Amino acid sequence: MSQFDLILLGPPGAGKGTQASRIAADYRIPHVSTGDILRAAVKNQTQMGLEGKKYMDAGELVPDAVVIGIVRERLQEPDTAKGFLMDGFPRTIPQAQALDAALDDLGRAITKTIVILVDEEDLVKRLTGRRICRVCQAPFHVNFNPPREEGVCDKCRGELYQRDDDAEATVRNRLEVYRSQTEPLIDYYDRAGVVARIDGAQSPDEVYASIREVLGPAGE
Repeated sequence: MSQFDLILLGPPGAGKGTQASRIAADYRIPHVSTGDILRAAVKNQTQMGLEGKKYMDAGELVPDAVVIGIVRERLQEPDTAKGFLMDGFPRTIPQAQALDAALDDLGRAITKTIVILVDEEDLVKRLTGRRICRVCQAPFHVNFNPPREEGVCDKCRGELYQRDDDAEATVRNRLEVYRSQTEPLIDYYDRAGVVARIDGAQSPDEVYASIREVLGPAGE
């Protein structure tokens, strides 16, 4: 595979951010986050960026059509010639269909959709165990990276706390939203024959090794 037009899917807590950084670096393709490119489009005052800004200023969700327009602009930039890694988009079937249409107009198509799979109870354990220092923002985890003294930051002795996003009720709601809205994308891309399922219960290095096996060597 010489073209790496990739989508990365997985529930909250699956470790997508870690893997996205490694894929983008090794395969020399841009990590396309819709939040980042939306902010960049607004800053650069592109046509779609200005359209998106109207909704953002009003505190409203940016419509799919505008997001797709911004993605289309981004995918025509020179650094995407060898491919891209899409993370956080698409989230729904209509968004996936619109992305396919935009790529088709550019003479491209998704070459692989990488899905990191993790058991839900493991995800809850991962997410609810996170703790952050109120002072220096250092991250800890009650199971995987505990502080030497419970509730106290190793680095600055600041208080450790659990973010509202990491409370169990919030975590389970986020996972339910993923199941209902985003998980159907796996079937959608399965029909195109481009899905690669990766066992996310492995260590981060093992997960990445599995991804490399699927994608093959960079540059080939």
